[in-house]
Amino acid sequence: MDFDNWLLFSSIALVATITPGPAVLLVASHSIGYGVGRTVYTILGNITGLLVMSLLSVLGLSAVVMLSAAAFAVIKTIGALYLVYLGIRLWRYGLFSAPPKPESPRWSGTVRLRFYKQGLMVALSNPKAIIFTTALFPQFLNHGSPLVPQFTLLAATFMSYSFVCLFLYARISATTGAHVRNSRLEKLLSRLFASLFVGTGIGLVTAT
Repeated sequence: MDFDNWLLFSSIALVATITPGPAVLLVASHSIGYGVGRTVYTILGNITGLLVMSLLSVLGLSAVVMLSAAAFAVIKTIGALYLVYLGIRLWRYGLFSAPPKPESPRWSGTVRLRFYKQGLMVALSNPKAIIFTTALFPQFLNHGSPLVPQFTLLAATFMSYSFVCLFLYARISATTGAHVRNSRLEKLLSRLFASLFVGTGIGLVTAT
């Protein structure tokens, strides 16, 4: 892969990862309520999902899903329902459903695993991410050259941008959370994020 192609891919990938979406919303809510440290597991789960979809796009499996209206509709519905579920949970329990102080290793491990799963699920069930990876990765692969080194470079670039952007969103959100904890804005912010989750879910399932 020549430098010009990689630079073009990098530019597109950077714009895509900076643009807010369900992953940014999830990372922001976790970071406000639990801090950046635990939110890293959310980011890692999301990146894992993006890596899986990127691999599937190269194998052609995601294109099959896109061509199947029924399969794509199922994925959209699952993604939408999951976001609505997260919104309802957030509305009921709030952003600060657990104290920020260190807890037992078992509790911390449970939260980390839950955050990782949520990040993974949001990535795998996001129809926009499926469309993006399916359209992007195959366009930049030269089938006359070994595919593994090319895919490794593109995937590493995409995953790195995703991690950095989501981490920055987490840092910014954590700063906001430090100012609203135990304040009158806490409930309002929790309800705002809950509404955004539900609204995003409805928007996904109703989008044509």
